[in-house]
Amino acid sequence: MRESGHRVLQLEGGEPFMATPGFVKEAMRAALDANQTRYAPSSGVPQLLEALRAKLAHKNAVEVTTNDIIVTSGGAHGLFCAFQASVSPGDEVMFFAPYWTPIQDQVRFSGGVPVRVPWDDIRGGSGDAMRAALESRHTPRTRVIYVNTPANPSGDMLTREQLTAVADFAKEHDLTVIADEAYEDLIYDGEHVSIASLPGMPERTLTVYTFSKSFSMTGWRIGYVVAPPPFMEFLRKLVLNTVNGVSTPTQYAALAAVTHDPHFFDSIREEYRRRRDLLVDGFRNAGFDCLTPPGAFYAFPDVRKRLGGDSWKAMETLLERTEIASVPGIVFGPEGEGHLRMSFSTSMEILEEAVAALGKL
Repeated sequence: MRESGHRVLQLEGGEPFMATPGFVKEAMRAALDANQTRYAPSSGVPQLLEALRAKLAHKNAVEVTTNDIIVTSGGAHGLFCAFQASVSPGDEVMFFAPYWTPIQDQVRFSGGVPVRVPWDDIRGGSGDAMRAALESRHTPRTRVIYVNTPANPSGDMLTREQLTAVADFAKEHDLTVIADEAYEDLIYDGEHVSIASLPGMPERTLTVYTFSKSFSMTGWRIGYVVAPPPFMEFLRKLVLNTVNGVSTPTQYAALAAVTHDPHFFDSIREEYRRRRDLLVDGFRNAGFDCLTPPGAFYAFPDVRKRLGGDSWKAMETLLERTEIASVPGIVFGPEGEGHLRMSFSTSMEILEEAVAALGKL
């Protein structure tokens, strides 16, 4: 379409709208000037591990030692290692759907069996509703629950009550939890709760974090996993034998990020909130059902009333009529059919154009 002269309003992406902060880039330059370019310990630079330990205690209410933290090549690599360390062939892994597309592949690549729990069954529900949803899908082969909150693609979040129900369920059935907290800083309504902070959960939880979304470091490929000793032994081997450690200067850039003033996020969250409200209102005014996502940076409107139930066709129709690019909901699992995912992590100019186009649909 671009080659034929059309302006495409790209809302299909999944990257922060702002550039990597200057203090992160300056830290990288300083590390290079100081010749911090040799192999780092495969688990991570000691200064970064200590800073992450302090951040976890202060921000996530998760008390660990530096031996419980390992630096990974981004969140995706952290998740790969977490699934490989906790899932054996034939194990069933429960996760909420629609889900970030690679998760089902990660489960299968580790030999596991995916078991989907629809967000529609638990959204806005109580702890009892959460427990009922999990119990109805539990079998003797269930071993792991994957929790992503705030969630991609829907922006859904689990409340403290719901996470407590997940934690109690995991303890009762002796399950492991993999917590994906990629969007921990992008929350507009409610609170973010790290499930590993709940009683009895540190010893059975592998939590995966990334610098990609919080600090707009998607291309830097750095994240970290927090896990107890039995799992950490496997994680160390996996990191050593996959990437042999993350780029040394990148770790010093991450150190600058994690030790920066936490109020750095305040203005960024407000910018995201403005964008979210603009896009969600635009969908509603155009006749679409669209929940207001409490976290992350995606809207996930139900387009069935206006564009039909086939999300691939809906995506193409929307693109042709409005020049808005989106992602078909079906790629996030059957529960996403009839929806489109669009990111509001872009400029206000593009979002205003998109809302105007929706109004003429």
